[in-house]
Amino acid sequence: MLTRVVPPVAVICAALLWSVDGILRQDLHSISSLVIVAIEHLLGALIFLPFLLRSTSKIKRIDRKGWISIFWVSICGGLLGTYFYTKALGYVNYIDLSVVVLIQKLQPLFAISLASIILKEKLSKRFIFLASIAILGGYLTTFGNKSFLFLDNKSIIASLLALLASFCWGSSTVLGKDALKQIPFELVTCIRLIVTGTVALLIITSSGNFSDTYSISFENYKTIIIIVFTSGSIALSIYYYGLQNLDASHAAIYELVWPLSAVLLDWLMKGKILSLTQMIGAIILLSSMTILIKENSSE
Repeated sequence: MLTRVVPPVAVICAALLWSVDGILRQDLHSISSLVIVAIEHLLGALIFLPFLLRSTSKIKRIDRKGWISIFWVSICGGLLGTYFYTKALGYVNYIDLSVVVLIQKLQPLFAISLASIILKEKLSKRFIFLASIAILGGYLTTFGNKSFLFLDNKSIIASLLALLASFCWGSSTVLGKDALKQIPFELVTCIRLIVTGTVALLIITSSGNFSDTYSISFENYKTIIIIVFTSGSIALSIYYYGLQNLDASHAAIYELVWPLSAVLLDWLMKGKILSLTQMIGAIILLSSMTILIKENSSE
């Protein structure tokens, strides 16, 4: 039973770490999003480099399909997803952070749909029902009584960026699961970090914007390092451990703990009190995820 409970808990722990990510990245609004992506991924790659050096024989076993999955995860999930997300957070000065957190409400829809198509995961009617309830709970927890329809222009831009990040990360959950069928989670983490960081650095260098890295302050570097060891590379490796032992569709639902923890952090740090609707959403979200975890552990 423990072996079935640990993977969902790992995904939930990663989601809890991701909940502080938006708060940390707000301090980096003056830095190019692409520069942030390059630095955080290359620093993270250094942590997991020993796993790569010890696993050269396993790398040789990766087939063509596996490499396609890894590069999709690295470029679409690592580079573009993080870029769109960081860019969306650049609008936090003009909008509520909850609009950016929208990505966690829609990411499961992309992941579940693609898991069914690409990975041929069978989705029971009960799972679809519970997943829908969980997504509804996540939406209510984030937005409360506010309607997504009544947003200003800057909020709409941030939301569109969040939607792009949502697709990138949702598809990466599915393709990441495909890659994890061939190699261990530590190796997938390391290769993704190296490819994403290297491609981002090449784009920065070729566009003549490498000088942007010179203007980064010591405080900014400290923030990026904190991200690497919390919501960045470490959270990613914990997530991949869970994903390696779960269906991609289940992992996508467990990630919904992020909006709940993000709203709670907002309350603890900024004193924003949860509305009755948000409290109801939190109860719905927690209840549906608890049922899903119990059912997964009993299978």
